[in-house]
Amino acid sequence: AIDLKQRKLVGAEAFARARHPELGILTPDAFLPGAGESALIDLTRRVLGRALHDWSSFATIGVPIEPSINVPLVALTKLSVFGILWEQKPDAPQWPGLTLEISEDEAIENLTLVKKAVAELRSYRISMAIDNFGPRYAEFCRWPDFPFTAIKIDRSFVKEVTRNSGSASIISAVVSIAADRNMITTAEGVETDQHRATVHMLGCTNMQGSLFSRPVPAQDVRDLLAAAGFPQPSRETD
Repeated sequence: AIDLKQRKLVGAEAFARARHPELGILTPDAFLPGAGESALIDLTRRVLGRALHDWSSFATIGVPIEPSINVPLVALTKLSVFGILWEQKPDAPQWPGLTLEISEDEAIENLTLVKKAVAELRSYRISMAIDNFGPRYAEFCRWPDFPFTAIKIDRSFVKEVTRNSGSASIISAVVSIAADRNMITTAEGVETDQHRATVHMLGCTNMQGSLFSRPVPAQDVRDLLAAAGFPQPSRETD
């Protein structure tokens, strides 16, 4: 994620990919539908562990960015996030914590459970963001309080923001909701300078998308940052 005002890297989201012998690299849209409870929990455990490992190598090159990962509700309720953190959390004073992202639909339909989880996670420096936000934003307007620290605006609205006044109005409304509750807003799927300029003008805090970089392996991100002026970590940190 890029801070739109300061134009600096402030976070990185971990994405899961699968390698198929014939079809190549697959995104979650291809391999997650129909996945059972145990598979979702195991995948979340793996991604969380890898994100914690990768953080240390980013910190080595002077970029202690906050990692974030998507979690399905079942993993949030049944996975021992605390145990994983206890075993694998970086032992560094600059550790910024971790953000877990839950989809808008699951958040709306399980608000009481999410609020309880957020209260328990806070003392472990874990915050919660609501992902793919927008299609049901009107339902959130009726909430007296939000258990989230960040809103990630769905890419479908960002994609149309420069040519659809309705999308721009929704993003503006979401930014207003977030500002009233002291929350960060991240525009997802920013692909062009027009997208960037428009979501910035509408008041979004951060952006992420292919304008900065498409999803790439952690080592490629470190190489990209090194090319931008950050020193390259030793291979021992991999």
